[in-house]
Amino acid sequence: MSKNLTKRSEDYSKWYNELVVKADLAENSAVRGCMVIKPYGYAIWEKMQAELDKKFKETGHQNAYFPLFVPKSLFEAEEKNAEGFAKECAVVTHYRLKTDPDDASKLIVDPNAKLEEELIVRPTSEAIIWNTYKGWIQSYRDLPILVNQWANVVRWEMRTRLFLRTAEFLWQEGHTAHETRQEAIAETEQMNNVYADFVENFMAIPVVKGRKTESERFAGAEDTYCIEALMQDGKALQAGTSHFLGQNFAKAFDVKFTSKEGKQDYVWATSWGVSTRLMGALIMTHSDDNGLVLPPNLAPIQVVIVPIYKGEEQLDQISEVANQLVADLRAKGISVKFDNRDTHRPGAKFAQYELQGVPLRIAIGPKDLEKGTVELARRDTLSKQFVQKDDVVNTIEALLVEIQESLHLKATQYRDSHITEVNSFEEFKEVLENKGGFISAHWDGTAETEQKIKELTKATIRCIPFDAKEENGVCVYSGNPSKVRVLFAKAY
Repeated sequence: MSKNLTKRSEDYSKWYNELVVKADLAENSAVRGCMVIKPYGYAIWEKMQAELDKKFKETGHQNAYFPLFVPKSLFEAEEKNAEGFAKECAVVTHYRLKTDPDDASKLIVDPNAKLEEELIVRPTSEAIIWNTYKGWIQSYRDLPILVNQWANVVRWEMRTRLFLRTAEFLWQEGHTAHETRQEAIAETEQMNNVYADFVENFMAIPVVKGRKTESERFAGAEDTYCIEALMQDGKALQAGTSHFLGQNFAKAFDVKFTSKEGKQDYVWATSWGVSTRLMGALIMTHSDDNGLVLPPNLAPIQVVIVPIYKGEEQLDQISEVANQLVADLRAKGISVKFDNRDTHRPGAKFAQYELQGVPLRIAIGPKDLEKGTVELARRDTLSKQFVQKDDVVNTIEALLVEIQESLHLKATQYRDSHITEVNSFEEFKEVLENKGGFISAHWDGTAETEQKIKELTKATIRCIPFDAKEENGVCVYSGNPSKVRVLFAKAY
């Protein structure tokens, strides 16, 4: 497994693409814009999935599954949602192929197998889910409905990049139904906080919690909350969103309930989701020119043991120590691999695990056996130390916690040093061009100004931070009065 990665400072985009492939996370498939997530990459996604799923269930949600296909008439029912996704939709028009009469080796679409109604391959599931909820909800006693699904969706992107933007991707999407506006808003806030907690504490990625502007909201939402992260190249990445849908979908699909007072009212709704785009965030936040750097919480292998030996006798002696270490570490809930393959030299193994971001590496050779020590190497700092065999398990337990915290601290320091307050458009452009990161600037609240800044600089308003202090100022572009600073950035 050759490293030879392009340096981040030379070409960040190329570095990222090479790393995803060389670290065995994913590769492009035969289907344009779609990826194959390889076992090592999928193992990381499974860890994300397991932790998020636990958090969803702790907050009272249940998993269900809804169809991949959405009848076009249902998709069109909520106009803003349909309009927002229309350009990215894949559409099924026929249900059968037949042999080409002119060439028996080829198949063609059977013109007699045209669907009565075209089917949209789901870009998101609000339409099919709210059509279903109509049959589930009659009374306030049927509420709330707290449902999540783990699924794939299709958005026909023209410019794709592994994990960050693909025509098909994996995600979870929560869809909840509530009796009151207040309940639905509380749910929207809760799930945004669940995402923030997960990304901060499990992925070691600092985020800014905030609200999207009207033009950046989810199509069909009354309000969109989000968590925004900052990558090492100074670009922002939207790490998760939670939407207050109001009664828009309930009205579109005529989902009403009888209240405690015996009155008919429309249901209040939310939806929220994160996707395999989080894999891109993970890679770009922590990794370096040597390859992946994984927080221990997400590493499929937290510790790898590499024997250094000559001959079977030495390997047997080392294996005795290594196998006991494996048992002791697993008893502590630590994932460990003993790589005793005789097809690869120790140097090649070291290079592989460094590239794949394994947090801790143990090397054991004949001299270590004599001294009763092992060599312990950290992936995040590339530092090494010799540890007494009897202290190894306790040392590793402590180091895994330290590495997790250290990665979060490092990313936070980078993020905080790349939030820059500006008060003029010249300053705005200068910081965007030469420093990057989040730009904290006054905005007059109009879509026109927001669009003009985007056209001139390619920077968008990532969010209106929840913790933004109210202060009198003037818009960085228009000079009109402003009460609060928002965060601008170029983004993925």
